Amino acid sequence: MKQNLPTTPGPIGVFDSGYGGLTILSKIREALPQYDYIYLGDNARAPYGTRSFEIVYLFTLQAVTKLFEMGCHLVILACNTASAKALRSIQMNDLPTLDPTRRVLGVIRPTVECIGNITRNGHVGILATAGTIKSESYPLEIRKLYPDISVSGVACPLWVSLVENNEATGPGADYFVRKYIDQLLTLDPLTDTVILGCTHYPLLLPKIQQYMPAHIRTVAQGGLVAESLKDYLHRHPEMDARCTRQGTCRYYTTEATEKFSESASTFLNQKIDVQHLSLIHI
Repeated sequence: MKQNLPTTPGPIGVFDSGYGGLTILSKIREALPQYDYIYLGDNARAPYGTRSFEIVYLFTLQAVTKLFEMGCHLVILACNTASAKALRSIQMNDLPTLDPTRRVLGVIRPTVECIGNITRNGHVGILATAGTIKSESYPLEIRKLYPDISVSGVACPLWVSLVENNEATGPGADYFVRKYIDQLLTLDPLTDTVILGCTHYPLLLPKIQQYMPAHIRTVAQGGLVAESLKDYLHRHPEMDARCTRQGTCRYYTTEATEKFSESASTFLNQKIDVQHLSLIHI
């Protein structure tokens, strides 16, 4: 398949199962506005959080391959579930045959790398989808870098639905936001830092901060991932040279374009043009 992929420089690809990755894209474009981007949301098959490892891997590989075919040499999985369940397999098993010069990066590692400088007492909590919690990606990555940090995690299966249905600021969100925060702090009352381990969750931040004790730091990923990407491109000039710079961004969805455009405005606070795209089986 390598010979079928474009070899000229192209945009940076950003992929998510739904809209949440737009919170990552927004921060990346703030930090690196000069680059070109393609955002792909697999909204027709979202959410990924409750799906099996095998299905998440298959869907993510289809999306990554499509972005490669569209000219991307670098793809960011702006989705914790895809980063947890598919990233390593794609990096180790698929890139060597697709194109060993292309790269796929996730959002978990950049978040984890910063956590040692944020927690004061070494007690960290994770709020994420069921898939991300079940994968244990955060505890595993944190222990690699910071073996003394204690990690607790709680799945928040309804938070994505609240965001995707524009209920993040409504009164219906209060019960479920408070419920999962209480569960996390019951697991470890000493928790002083909480990672929002899903790219949708920053839209719930006003509610989360309302019910999170004031001494606990809540960490959203967007800024951390953006700074990590900036550093990556600086350290890898060969990849930087393969990324075009016209300051453009194109949006694609596997769902209805009108629905995506309407919901995306919640994340971006602006109207965008969206094109439909199908992800066929590989």
